[in-house]
Amino acid sequence: MKKNIHPENYRFVVFRDMSNGDSFLSRSTATSKETVVWEDGNEYPVIKLEISNTSHPFYTGKNVLVDTAGRIDKFRKRYEKKK
Repeated sequence: MKKNIHPENYRFVVFRDMSNGDSFLSRSTATSKETVVWEDGNEYPVIKLEISNTSHPFYTGKNVLVDTAGRIDKFRKRYEKKK
């Protein structure tokens, strides 16, 4: 590995999945102004995630209906040629 290219300021951070409320503690260099008291009684910064392995369809095995038709219509409307 190359020297002096990796960050030095890793610290414990709580990652919270906003879609199902699940949280886990890990190390990260990400910054956050919000904090939360974790199960061990210590206070850690919180990083909010839209989706994690506990809510992603690939890991849960559950199919989630995605609004692809709305996305396609929106794309066509945005990029259609003006007459």
